[in-house]
Amino acid sequence: MPLVGVAALLVLTACAPLSEPPVAPDRGAPGSAMTSFVIPPDALGARDPQLATVLAKAGALAARQKQPTIIVTALTQDLPYLNQAIWKGVPAQRAMAVHLENLTAGASQPYSVTIKAAQ
Repeated sequence: MPLVGVAALLVLTACAPLSEPPVAPDRGAPGSAMTSFVIPPDALGARDPQLATVLAKAGALAARQKQPTIIVTALTQDLPYLNQAIWKGVPAQRAMAVHLENLTAGASQPYSVTIKAAQ
């Protein structure tokens, strides 16, 4: 796992204990997951600044890839906050190359972020 992905997981661990990563549905996105992490509900509910930093770093990591796809799974009302935090890490000149996909989480499904890159 890339160093940034490991750092993101370590920061999230400081926010709250991580549960097992969700099994994301196969959306036919090219490539395999570079990194994936679960967003702790208490970090999101509190709008934890560390969470915003991790999300921005995830955007920056994705922007460095050739054809990245970021898949965000959350409830509809939380997607704008998560998307905005991710886009803060994407340089303006790479914004058109990054594809952000939103999935609506089910009642018992954890929130997650997955970054896939084309192979």
